Amino acid sequence: MTQALAIQWIDGREENVDRKMSELRQKLSPRGDIVSTAGRRRTIEIFGKPLTPQQIVEMICRDIDKHGLSALLDYNKRIDRAEITPEMLRVSEAEIVAAHQQADPAFLQTLCNIRENIWTFQSAILHKDVRIECRGGYIAERYRPMRRVGICVPGGMAAYPSTVLMTAVPAQVAGVKELAVIAPPTKFGSNNPDLLATCWELGIKEIYRMGGAQGVAALAYGITINKGEPNEQTLIPKVDKIVGPGNLFVALAKKFVFGEVDIDSIAGPSEVVIIVDSTTEPEYTAFDMLAQAEHAPGASILIGWDKKSLEKTVGAIEKQLAHVERGELARQSLEDFGAVIVVRDAEEACVVTDAIAPEHLHIATQNAEELADRISCAGAMFLGNYTPVAVGDYAAGPSHVLPTSGTARFASGLTCNDFLRANSLLHFERSGLAVMADDIQRLATKEGLTAHRASVEVRLKEKT
Repeated sequence: MTQALAIQWIDGREENVDRKMSELRQKLSPRGDIVSTAGRRRTIEIFGKPLTPQQIVEMICRDIDKHGLSALLDYNKRIDRAEITPEMLRVSEAEIVAAHQQADPAFLQTLCNIRENIWTFQSAILHKDVRIECRGGYIAERYRPMRRVGICVPGGMAAYPSTVLMTAVPAQVAGVKELAVIAPPTKFGSNNPDLLATCWELGIKEIYRMGGAQGVAALAYGITINKGEPNEQTLIPKVDKIVGPGNLFVALAKKFVFGEVDIDSIAGPSEVVIIVDSTTEPEYTAFDMLAQAEHAPGASILIGWDKKSLEKTVGAIEKQLAHVERGELARQSLEDFGAVIVVRDAEEACVVTDAIAPEHLHIATQNAEELADRISCAGAMFLGNYTPVAVGDYAAGPSHVLPTSGTARFASGLTCNDFLRANSLLHFERSGLAVMADDIQRLATKEGLTAHRASVEVRLKEKT
């Protein structure tokens, strides 16, 4: 007999949905002060005392900044239980080539197909230089790619070639020349043949056996051998930006090094909101909910105004739990972080969704495009019964690196434009400066910045 799914039901017609969702978000927040019993034991084993994740990350980052290679190798050993020598830290080109040569041709073709989809979409949205002619001059905005970018690829429970595609290809479209990939030294990370083959297929030859906070810190600060000595050698050059998903420690490390380098976001666990009506196929939605829940943790929120449809969907989820590989993990996620929200109507569904500001929003209703127009805050929207989130996760073209934990209120998904730096260009002749002179001088006077005012006046004086 199938075990009943103890998912939380919230009646939005009677209960405070904002408060309920805030309670749920607290469980998934990347704050860095929530530690499980198992996590506390592991922390004591590694560090000798019960530190919070935030304290651990700060210690690691400071050690990497101060001690460099020795600290990096020490943390690789203690945290990942990997004996990595300086020579092994960077994956050799021979290993990458061998992985590519041994890869399934169908897999390589899939990589080519998806790369083309991503390249087409990202190229279409790439910022273009702008120049505006003014009286006596011009103003312009120009874009130049970052020099060097680091990409974090998880490697705990599975290998993620899709993460390489969804981060590296947008950077390449922007024109970034140097890409450094890091992944933990595990069978799913930097030792994974499919991951290495993906990198080679995309022209990436710089891959390091390191993950977690220590990997992020190494990218941010760089790793140098014999620092300050005549024979000083840079082993890992520092990057300009770090992108890519990871666990809580990766998120907190990115937060810590921000300012030293740029980052894409401080990401929490994956999440989806699905809006359904009486036309939605319950079995489709069941797998959409399970797809997020199997990330474990992953938040899956179901919203609708037709209670019968919601009940059918929950029944379909219960039925399918036994047939997915990570069924028990998915069940735990659904019970801990999932919810079914009953609302009055479609309008209220949009209001509730905007307040949640989800990473993924799947509108699986008859009038999906109409509802999408009413919702502003979501990382990515998937419309209709035949657009599961997996389409965006793997193949369509927009990056699957998206804002989580409600940050879609102010943040956006990763694009090629995040790898560009903008420069304003201003060029005026004397006649053009004269047109603006009175306004500049008046405002400078108001602010008491007389040298600013004088810098204009001196240029417009008649020469004697």
